[in-house]
Amino acid sequence: MVSVAYTVAFEGVDARMVEVQCAVSPGLPAFSIVGLPDKAVSEARDRVRSALSAMSIALPSKRITVNLSPADLPKEGSHFDLPIALALLAALDVLPDDKVAETVALGELSLDGSLVPVIGALPAAMAAAEESRTLLCPVACGAEAAWVDAATVIGAASLGEAARHYTGQTTLLPAEPGEVTSGPTGRDLSDVKGQERAKRALEIAAAGRHHMLMIGTPGSGKSMLAARLPGILPPLTATEALETSMIHSLAGLLDEGGISRQRPFREPHHTASMAAIVGGGRGAKPGEISLAHNGVLFMDEFPEFPRTVLETLRQPIETGEVMVARANAHIKYPCRFMLVAAANPCKCGYLSDPARACARVPQCGEDYLGRISGPLMDRFDLRVDVPPVAFADLDLPDPSESSAQVAGRVMAARDVQSARFEGHAARVNADLEGGALEEAAAPDTEGKDLLLKIAERFGLSARGYHRVLRVARTIADLDGSADVRRPHVAEAVGYRLALSSEV
Repeated sequence: MVSVAYTVAFEGVDARMVEVQCAVSPGLPAFSIVGLPDKAVSEARDRVRSALSAMSIALPSKRITVNLSPADLPKEGSHFDLPIALALLAALDVLPDDKVAETVALGELSLDGSLVPVIGALPAAMAAAEESRTLLCPVACGAEAAWVDAATVIGAASLGEAARHYTGQTTLLPAEPGEVTSGPTGRDLSDVKGQERAKRALEIAAAGRHHMLMIGTPGSGKSMLAARLPGILPPLTATEALETSMIHSLAGLLDEGGISRQRPFREPHHTASMAAIVGGGRGAKPGEISLAHNGVLFMDEFPEFPRTVLETLRQPIETGEVMVARANAHIKYPCRFMLVAAANPCKCGYLSDPARACARVPQCGEDYLGRISGPLMDRFDLRVDVPPVAFADLDLPDPSESSAQVAGRVMAARDVQSARFEGHAARVNADLEGGALEEAAAPDTEGKDLLLKIAERFGLSARGYHRVLRVARTIADLDGSADVRRPHVAEAVGYRLALSSEV
């Protein structure tokens, strides 16, 4: 007799259904797991054997074979322990096989039979809901998985508790969703003295999700400005929160099942590898660009990142997704993020200060910023010079505008965009392309004449031309204007040509 249980295997943020088949047959005593299991899955037989022993269940002196179907799909992770144990108990007639087959199970077993939390409960719940099955998981994962409204989620503390549920001795109650967590507060835009142009660019970037590059001397406030960006971004919508949380679930970053409505803010160090930034490594895990999905990727000391890492950002910036290709798998992750980069003007950092600049000026600056290729630089919608703050400005009273006030304007602009893009794939102005861009961001006659002159004079690329239109549309939204006018185009062009070698 062959008993069946169900679980999932993860391919990026997608969870594929896996049928766990167990057969107990005459022959030499053995316990084998087939179906492309990795080391963690193969070791499940020892954990399952010990967990059953803790329940006073001895395995028969027969041949036990567990097949993970489809057999050509790689199986990775310790979450296969629980479904293997359930299928085996059903094959031994300890549990009713029809009840076991009605659920999707995942969880790691301790040697004493208790269930250990595993990653991926949220996408597993999505897959269970699509199959109209109940999800059984460790009790610590229940709050995370219960965020899927269409799924019935039950959590068990141990294998024995799950067994008693299947035999009707006890009933496991449905899990409740975890708390909606809020991000850290205290970093307010009013803390920044001066830098009015940079703060204005930050507001535009937040309103339209535009990529932004800040260049300035050390200590001018670039990192300080970027750290206050989360305070002016609108909260995640319900759809965005679920998308982001599914990625964070696979990375094991959800805290006690709580889903955050604050947009992710990732700031990797410049020594991070390509696999850490883009994704990959063992199991092709999501990288920083995917963990920043629907949020911000802040890359300080931008030219110090390896050239190969920087160049890999070009395609994800355009497409909003990344394909992690490995010998045995091709995994696709979403990565629609806002890139905010900061850099010094040169290696010594004081290119514009004759008193402190090195002897290699201006070659020092050209070599340093030359590490950022032209195609990558072309993808920044906003380029901002962040000059040093005068000591006299540090004694000025706090600015009147706080992060809450700026966030109000950003939210109003995002609401306008949400209404504009209702029923479309685009969510913000940065997503506009093709006919939708021409319809939504077409400037008036004066604005179009100005943009054509600028494009001809400074040789804007087609990408640069379209990015100016998107930024101008965002500026018009912040201004409450239905039309894109000449002042909006002029401001967008000013940010586009800042720091440009053509100027």
